[in-house]
Amino acid sequence: MTIRDSSVLMMENGGSCLPCTPDEERQIVQDLKNQSELDLKEGNLYFLISTRWYRSWERYVCGDEPSIDNISFDSPHMNGVSSKRAERPGPIDNSDIIQNGNGSSEGDDLEVRRNLEEGQDYVLVPQQVWEKLFCWYKGGPALPRKMISEGIVNEKRVEVFLLCLKLIDSRDNSQTVIRMSKKASTRQLYEKVCKLRGIEQEKARIWDYFNKQRSTSPLDVSDQTLDDAMLQMDQDILLEVQVDNGISMDSTGNDLALVPIEPSRSSLTIAGGPALSNGHTTSYRFNQYPGSSFGSTFMDMDDGYDSYNTAKKGEKGGLAGLQNLGNTCFMNSALQCLVHTPDLAQYFLGDYSDEINTENPLGMHGELALAFGDLLRKLWSSGRTAVAPRAFKGKLARFAPQFSGYNQHDSQELLAFLLDGLHEDLNRVKQKPYIEMKDSGGRPDEEVANECWKNHKARNDSLIVDVFQGQYKSTLVCPVCSKVSITFDPFMYLTLPLPSTVTRTMTVTVFYANGSGLPMPFTVTLMKHGCCKDLILALSTACCLMIDEGLLLAEVYNHQIFRFFENPAELISSIKDDEHIVAYRFDRKQGGKIKLEIVNRWQEKSASDYLKGSERKLFGAPLVTYLEEEHLSGADIDIAVSKLLSPLRRTYSSAKAHGGKENGFLPEVIDELSNSHNESVETAELEDLCSRELSFQLSLTDERISSCKPIQKDSILKPGKHIKVLLDWTDEVHELYDPSYIKDLPVVHKTGFTVKKTRQEAISLFSCLDAFLTEEPLGPDDMWYCPQCKEHRQATKKLDLWMLPDVLVFHLKRFSYSRYLKNKLDTFVNFPILNLDLSKYMKSKDGESYVYDLFAISNHYGGLGGGHYTAYAKLIDENRWYHFDDSHVSPVSEGDIKTSAAYVLFYRRVKSKTKAEMAETSQGHCC
Repeated sequence: MTIRDSSVLMMENGGSCLPCTPDEERQIVQDLKNQSELDLKEGNLYFLISTRWYRSWERYVCGDEPSIDNISFDSPHMNGVSSKRAERPGPIDNSDIIQNGNGSSEGDDLEVRRNLEEGQDYVLVPQQVWEKLFCWYKGGPALPRKMISEGIVNEKRVEVFLLCLKLIDSRDNSQTVIRMSKKASTRQLYEKVCKLRGIEQEKARIWDYFNKQRSTSPLDVSDQTLDDAMLQMDQDILLEVQVDNGISMDSTGNDLALVPIEPSRSSLTIAGGPALSNGHTTSYRFNQYPGSSFGSTFMDMDDGYDSYNTAKKGEKGGLAGLQNLGNTCFMNSALQCLVHTPDLAQYFLGDYSDEINTENPLGMHGELALAFGDLLRKLWSSGRTAVAPRAFKGKLARFAPQFSGYNQHDSQELLAFLLDGLHEDLNRVKQKPYIEMKDSGGRPDEEVANECWKNHKARNDSLIVDVFQGQYKSTLVCPVCSKVSITFDPFMYLTLPLPSTVTRTMTVTVFYANGSGLPMPFTVTLMKHGCCKDLILALSTACCLMIDEGLLLAEVYNHQIFRFFENPAELISSIKDDEHIVAYRFDRKQGGKIKLEIVNRWQEKSASDYLKGSERKLFGAPLVTYLEEEHLSGADIDIAVSKLLSPLRRTYSSAKAHGGKENGFLPEVIDELSNSHNESVETAELEDLCSRELSFQLSLTDERISSCKPIQKDSILKPGKHIKVLLDWTDEVHELYDPSYIKDLPVVHKTGFTVKKTRQEAISLFSCLDAFLTEEPLGPDDMWYCPQCKEHRQATKKLDLWMLPDVLVFHLKRFSYSRYLKNKLDTFVNFPILNLDLSKYMKSKDGESYVYDLFAISNHYGGLGGGHYTAYAKLIDENRWYHFDDSHVSPVSEGDIKTSAAYVLFYRRVKSKTKAEMAETSQGHCC
């Protein structure tokens, strides 16, 4: 169907809320998305929709995933992939992505949960798509967000997380949370605050109250954006209101003089001011750049609070933490590693003003280098006082919008940007010459390598090149004509793959669909690119499945079955680590009968419940069984529930009610009888159920539990493939059965923040380096153009180390990405702390030392999206390690810095070693 055809369709069906077929819905939405892509501009509205609901809609309009060829399935309900579409989803449900979890309010009044990831937790749809989906399905709540422009390149992106500010009214100290776009102006902030507090704008003064410290002057009523005003997520702002006598009053009635509370700062140099070393000041010179955007102001480089505080007498510099400004631990970790790089610290604590390159079109006009230098000087001069890097974060967002906002980012990606940006801002080459690269042409490697490095230095000459850049040899061989191409390329860091870790550990709780046993969690390991059939086979072995039994996989969400994995070809990569997966163990003969789902519910009681009705809430995992009868009565459901609950039956269920006896017998006797005559007792109970009223309070409900109909003994249930019943756990049921067995389902894979050293799974840094240097064919998407064949070929590529820098950075490639899943490898990498000797890897012999000592580590704990970054750094003068966790800084022993959280490793060349010291090998320090 063409866009034109679908527009006609939208006028006929989509233009109203008339029902559409799944194919029509899919086509209408796709065409609206295509149209919105043609008109991307600032101010466009987008809406957040929960991925859970949106995926269920996609399954409805697109049908099941195509089957995988040549897969056979044994169980009756797994014989191929059904072509039947999923059921039509219910109303749009965004409750799982908003902070308060309900839809009592809309839009800006709702706070979206922090740490959400697009694609995994939510999708963004254009306004027209939202309106269409809402027209068809209703629900919500609506979560509109605007497209904004960020950075000097005006990069377009949707502002998912609004800026939250805590307004403190100085009159009564009341606090109100205000949510606005960071691109809103201070004028709009004044308007919103004054309207909220019912005051005249002329009498209001709003102060930046970051860290409970008032700025030197109130915010101007202007078009300056809140972002440019450096207001941060969740920070305080202070409202003062002028009274008739011209004096503002605080909550106690005392006068508040509208004057700055900070001492004035003396003028400081923009670059290379006081050369600070452990708190001592040397001479400096002031230097400004006429015509530059930072030449006349220093406040855009400073947050207004973190002035240069001289370290107290006896205090060492370099021990200041960095405040977290809202998911900025990734930035803090990267910065602490760079700040504690001795060569960078020495350079930026000195006078580097002559090397600022304001004209480089590839740079940031020197502003990034100035902001970094300013921040480094504060960290080395403020003793142990934590620094808030607001000005640096503002510069970063301006030049690298990908790191703006309040999402978690990758510390290594930031490091790569900072090193490259600092290089361009400090590039001593003002005019880069054009140099035509030559082929190696069979010349000696030394000649080609020197030529390539000379050409590189002719265009790139900075402190960063001097300290961080090395050179490797790249050899490409054509598989057809055997043409060999050799190049020598510079590198800033080495990204090392972790030797093949291709398995995934998953925990699934197995339930008995016939009530013959207690639920039990099983943890299995399988190929991470496997499918649901592989998971079922692994579980079958783990739980000793009988030959006549099968397993039905399902995802539990909000104590209900969210979906059954009835397509055995579905990839397990679609299952996230934080989801709850269960498997129901059933008799294969019952696989094609009626499926009964029992959802558990109880009443939450409180002291006020006697005055008003208590609230019923779902809990625990649902129970599932198969029923054979086509015409079911309430008594049949009651018997099925009793069978499912039988494993949960308490041993002394009625002891309290009968004074320590149960049916006239002592508890010991009951215990003996229950052990020896369990089957006969259960049979008698089931027969007794048929002759009296129902034992449980049961209600028939629909897929979304939007309506409930009590089930009586003689109730006749309409036949269907899936029956959903609510079971109310009354006090009597609680007394008879123990619900703890169906509570607290384990997640698929739990990743803790405290990462243990798993020596059994440990690999060495050398094995990672070997994997990096191993010859391998290029991928189909990375073909090489052979100059001899005149065609693109899938050549083989081999890398070799040729020249190493003074500071060598290793990036351990822990994160992997696929269509369905982002995954993190927590494999422990055993790396040397001292005497990392790389001599055997070097292809050139230039007389340099290739022995390195570790001095900094960027750590990543936890999983993707919700993880946390810290840093370990060594103060060279003290020969002591410290742990930098945002604002908190603490000493750490050298033996504790090796964990499976190590992500980026910083090594420094050991300039000279005696023979005795060289005898102490790297292996001696890997334990």
